[in-house]
Amino acid sequence: MRRRFTRRYPRSVSGAALYGLRRIPGLRPVAVIVAILIGVLSFRQSPPFVVVAVPYDRALYDHWIDADGDCQDSRTELLINRSETPVQLSADGCHVIAGRWRDGYSKTILTDPKSVDIDHRIPLAEAHRSGADQWTAAERRRFANAIQDQDSLVITSASTNRSKADGDPASWLPLGSGKTCDYIAAWIRTKQRWQLTMDPIENAWVKTLNQWCS
Repeated sequence: MRRRFTRRYPRSVSGAALYGLRRIPGLRPVAVIVAILIGVLSFRQSPPFVVVAVPYDRALYDHWIDADGDCQDSRTELLINRSETPVQLSADGCHVIAGRWRDGYSKTILTDPKSVDIDHRIPLAEAHRSGADQWTAAERRRFANAIQDQDSLVITSASTNRSKADGDPASWLPLGSGKTCDYIAAWIRTKQRWQLTMDPIENAWVKTLNQWCS
C-alpha cells in the first residue's frame, strides 16, 4: 500500500516567499537572508525596542466577558450573531455547539465552534505597544470585546490564528485574491478607529500595500 503524503503550503506572504525561494536552485542562500530579515522585523516589536507605560500582560485586557449577565459571554454572542445559519445552543443556552461561520481570512467555512477562534485583528499585544498601554481598564475591556465591529474581531480557524500570532502586516498577511488587500484596508480602519499608532516599518509597509491595492 502506498502512503499518501499531504504537502503543506504556506499560508502567509512571508511563508510563501521563503517556500518559493527554497525551491529555486541557487537561491537558497537568499532564503536564509530573507528568513533573517523576517526575524529582525518581528524582533523589532519586542522589548527593549518598544517602550510602554505598563508591561504587556494579556490579563490587562478583560475579554470574553458576560456584560449583561445572561450566561453568554461575548465570544458566544459573537458566534450567535455571525453564524450564517441559526446556531444550536447547549441545553442551558450558554454555549454554542453548532453553527456555520466563514473564516474572515481564508474564507473557508467552519461548522465546529471548537475549531473556531475569535481573533483580534489588531492583536492585544500589538494594540498595547501601539498606544493601548495608556488606556484605562474600561477602554481595554471595550477593545477586547468589540463584538459589533466586524473589523476588530474576526472569526477564523485556530490554525490560522496561531500562524498570525501577535504581529502586524510586516510579519503576517493572508494570501489569495483580494484577501491581502481586504486585510490591509481593515487593518488601517481598525487602527484609526481605536487611535492606535503604527511604527515606521509597519507604516511604510502598510502604505505601500494600500497604494498597490488601489
